[in-house]
Amino acid sequence: MTDTSRARIDFPSTIGVWWSSDTWPIGQAQDVAREIEALGYGSLFIPEVTGKECLTQSAAFLSATERLVVGTGIANIHARAASAAESGARTLTALHPGRFVLGLGVSHAPLVEHGFGGNYAKPLATMRSYLDKMASVPEQIEPGSGRPVRLLAALGPMMIELSGTHADGAHPYLVMPDQSRRTREILGPDKWIVSEQAVVVGGDDDEQLRAAHGHLNVYSGLPNYRNSWLRQGFDESDLVRGGSDRLARGLVGMGSVDDAAATLRAHLDAGADHVVVQVLGEDPTADPRPALRTLAAALGLG
Repeated sequence: MTDTSRARIDFPSTIGVWWSSDTWPIGQAQDVAREIEALGYGSLFIPEVTGKECLTQSAAFLSATERLVVGTGIANIHARAASAAESGARTLTALHPGRFVLGLGVSHAPLVEHGFGGNYAKPLATMRSYLDKMASVPEQIEPGSGRPVRLLAALGPMMIELSGTHADGAHPYLVMPDQSRRTREILGPDKWIVSEQAVVVGGDDDEQLRAAHGHLNVYSGLPNYRNSWLRQGFDESDLVRGGSDRLARGLVGMGSVDDAAATLRAHLDAGADHVVVQVLGEDPTADPRPALRTLAAALGLG
């Protein structure tokens, strides 16, 4: 029975993928998306930092696949006007109903102020205003397509609340399953929660820890994430650059491939509707397919 109380997302399965293709020629990146779909994953979520434009990439991945849901994780609201975000997302929704998710975020002060020349003051008010402007785009833009599904990169309680009142749910990033549970408690049963979970597949414990610390290096210098981790029960001693071992083990799925798979299921058990796995390699644009093949077998996908 279809749940008509929430916005439509037709995930083929409950586990998806988070991957950056910024350094890949788009034709080769489309090949990756096709294999992700063939392996049984239900989505591909892509970031937007200083590389490729995420709506253009989303169109390319949607056209290259048949059932895969494509999401932005996240589209930076400082990168485009609200009307452009809404209109572009409506076009993708009209072409691929149920298969596109517009994840939106306020980003981080250093990137906004130095990368985009913007102003990072009052991020909650900025996001609320941006969503109101999106909602004001007239229906004559892609008539009949309906409003695109919006998720917010929500970590703090007020942004999570906004993701319920002004959007269709939340896309938590770098959180433990307990944070997915808290997000569900705030949002209630009718909003989407798509949680991201980083994992390391293969290697010994020291190698896995090095990969986790490398992944956390940039994030550990950003106040948004540092505050999120403090709310999740870590303390200042965990917030060294690259994170403490305790932080790394808490946020990154390590151990055997079955252990990594268990971290994904834990988010689902905690109330997430869908989990996107980020397999850690040499960098965020490394080819994820070898690890995803191994992980798909452990998850029983396909």
